[in-house]
Amino acid sequence: MEKAGGLEGADQSPPLPPPPVVPPNLKPELVDLPKRSISSRCGVGNCGRRITLLTNHFKVSVNASDASFYQYTVTISAEDRKITESKNIGRRLLDRLYQTYSSELAGKRFAYDGEKSLYTVGPLPQNKSEFTVILEESRAKRGSGSPDSGSPAGTGKRSKQCFQSKTFKVEISYAAKIPLKSIALALKGNEVDNSAQDALRVLDIVLRQQAANRGCLLVRQSFFHDDSRNFVDVGGGVNGVRGYHSSFRPTQGGLSLNMDVSTTMILKPGPVIDFLIANQNVREPRNIDWAKAKKMLKNLRIKTRHRNMEFKIIGLSEKPCNQQFFIGFLSFLMKVKNNDAANEGQTVEITVNEYFAKHCGIELTFSAFLPCLDVGKPKRPNYLPLELCSLVSLQRYTKSLSSVQRASLVEKSRQKPQERMQTLTDAMRTYCYDEDPFLGACGISIGKQLRQIEGRVLEAPKLKVGNSEDCVPRNGRWNFNNKTFLNPIQIERWIVVNFSARCDTSHISRELINCGKKKGIVAKLPEPPQFILCVLPERKNSDIYGPWKKKCLCDFGIVTQCISPSRINDQYLTNVLLKINSKLGGINSLLAIEHSSHIPLIKDTPTLILGMDISHGSPGQSDIPSIAAVVGSQRWPLISRYRASVRTQSPKVEMIDALYKPLANGKDSGIIRELLVDFYKTSQKRKPKQIILFRDGVSESQFNQVLNIELEQIIKAYQHLGETDVPKFTVIVAQKNHHTKLFQASGPENVPPGTVVDTTIVHPTNYDFYMCAHAGMIGTSRPAHYHVLLDEIGFSPDHFQNLIHSLSYVYQRSTTAISIVAPVLYAHLAAQQMGQFIKFEDLSETSSGQRSITSAGSIPVPELPRLHERVEGSMFFC
Repeated sequence: MEKAGGLEGADQSPPLPPPPVVPPNLKPELVDLPKRSISSRCGVGNCGRRITLLTNHFKVSVNASDASFYQYTVTISAEDRKITESKNIGRRLLDRLYQTYSSELAGKRFAYDGEKSLYTVGPLPQNKSEFTVILEESRAKRGSGSPDSGSPAGTGKRSKQCFQSKTFKVEISYAAKIPLKSIALALKGNEVDNSAQDALRVLDIVLRQQAANRGCLLVRQSFFHDDSRNFVDVGGGVNGVRGYHSSFRPTQGGLSLNMDVSTTMILKPGPVIDFLIANQNVREPRNIDWAKAKKMLKNLRIKTRHRNMEFKIIGLSEKPCNQQFFIGFLSFLMKVKNNDAANEGQTVEITVNEYFAKHCGIELTFSAFLPCLDVGKPKRPNYLPLELCSLVSLQRYTKSLSSVQRASLVEKSRQKPQERMQTLTDAMRTYCYDEDPFLGACGISIGKQLRQIEGRVLEAPKLKVGNSEDCVPRNGRWNFNNKTFLNPIQIERWIVVNFSARCDTSHISRELINCGKKKGIVAKLPEPPQFILCVLPERKNSDIYGPWKKKCLCDFGIVTQCISPSRINDQYLTNVLLKINSKLGGINSLLAIEHSSHIPLIKDTPTLILGMDISHGSPGQSDIPSIAAVVGSQRWPLISRYRASVRTQSPKVEMIDALYKPLANGKDSGIIRELLVDFYKTSQKRKPKQIILFRDGVSESQFNQVLNIELEQIIKAYQHLGETDVPKFTVIVAQKNHHTKLFQASGPENVPPGTVVDTTIVHPTNYDFYMCAHAGMIGTSRPAHYHVLLDEIGFSPDHFQNLIHSLSYVYQRSTTAISIVAPVLYAHLAAQQMGQFIKFEDLSETSSGQRSITSAGSIPVPELPRLHERVEGSMFFC
């Protein structure tokens, strides 16, 4: 505990002063702190050797910068005046509207987002217009008493067709004017304001509209064709489908079209029964779990083979086809005319099985004994036999993939650099964006070749290992062959716990001890253990993992290493020992400049490095709490050792809300307090005068929230400790999920590790750069995109880039440079591992019976169990 005077009293425990009095309608972390704006670029780097690169940015020329987009709000209502918001109907209606009323629109082409916004180049004749639009749909004509699903197919009779017309009213009203020249102003160095962002959004909508007109599946700024050549089967009834991402981006070198290969997951089209068998991994239809099937199938679209009509599934029948009746007026009362004249007109009930046999000439086979698909309405079911139904293509699969599915997807969808470049240039020629009439009206033309740019390759940092030896990485890699760890831990007591019947633990123990001796680790067996080696039956997603980690880390206070070896060799054992040594407080290697305390701007000033990340539940799991993790550096001036602080928060919330949490008793139970106190304890009782913050997992639209919400919480936490001199901050966002790729202009290999680009394709005003620190061994490398939001410390571009490059070499779990700075990856690991603690819990209660309330509202989420004091400061996540 800390005393009121500040961090000097971190080992004391007198009462803390109460937090400042704050009006109840204001969040305490937002009071009396000035708003910050995103930093501008302060120059470019010069270190490293020059290299010529290609990138998937295609140059865009704009020849009509005096043009303006006019935005209109679209309101669609049906005959009953009910507002319609269906995207599918919206696009069809607007297409029909243009065909019918082209002259009233002055022949102007428009870009429509599928929802409520429509854009034109120049104004429409009227600021507000109303149009009546009629949509005609071809439908099979119902026979007397036959259901929508029925058909006399196979009876020698041809079903009749009729056209059902629906009338809609479409209202178009003026909303705003967006000058195209705002993009040009932004490109010249002016701040990219809302007008420029709006104009770029219009151009992106044009690309989406093109894709929609081609019948593509749209997923944000990516589109996917219904082409089986782009499908890869990953198992479980799921296909990966390859498509394209496309977006316009303002860059230092002008406007660019960023085009990239993209992948999403869809349900495997085809017979519904085949999908269910594959999805549940069963051999026969009779083994299907129908409760799971009902949940999986709800809202999916199917097509019937006997009528070639589409329906949406709302559920399953309660009984199989041979027992399920069409019941009364709630559904379809089957009127069967008996041949007996005396009984003519008598109404009888008929099963689904009998109906299709007698009235459609279809003898059901296996599905006669299975439930029917209900494609009707809640109070008016409409039953279809499973064997007549197939899943429509391009239906997204939004659940998380299993480890096997993910590995299969990576294996089958990877592309080497040369293949990806060819795919992209072919796509640019195929889609003929220059021929789009809307883009033509803007005077926009798009190049067909990958853009050539210049980059630099930074020199790999030297490392220090045991016996004061130097270790020089080659191509982003190094090893411990004939080397020892820099600071190997002495393990006096350890045990093995084996959950796997197929693994010989005596062999593992013997080999691990022998390999450990070579690296400098000495281990003995008697007395209570310092560390537990756990052998799991499965390498990934073992049900034992979460409960076991929770028991050991929270209850016993013992770090563990879980393994599930398929083969044992020196490299495998070395990788295991890297993790064990780090978890127990040892150091495997250090940067040479770190070992000699010569890191620029850090060596002389106590500096805390933070890595922040949030892990969300799987798609579709809206009740799973998000896990926020922050790691902080220890033992200044080192930058290789970290501890973690982890909290739960409301699902899907992107901003971390537990950085500063003042309680009613005046204490702060937030994340940052823990890390500040730990830094003080491990850094010769020095308080941080500088804080470098790496934030992962936020988009450009959230940068201001990082600066003005999260950073303010950190400052409040620091002030709560009684400190008046606020540290200098440098804030960097690290993005992995973007679509810029870099290619060597002179060869087929991936770009070399250490490649950095800070010109041409970067933001025209903001301070950002791309870095590919790792060696891409498989597929095409993805560089990390770093955005410097704030730099009060005052790093030069070269100092910045070399520090970030170096932080890719301090990851203690491996002997390779990683693709993003280690603090960010450590935060991800900590959130992921502690998320396993509640994965198997009843979410309505926590182990302590307590609930936490987030500052974003009043949504209760279960709290994570606290780590045992013996391991809370360790790199347990390593």
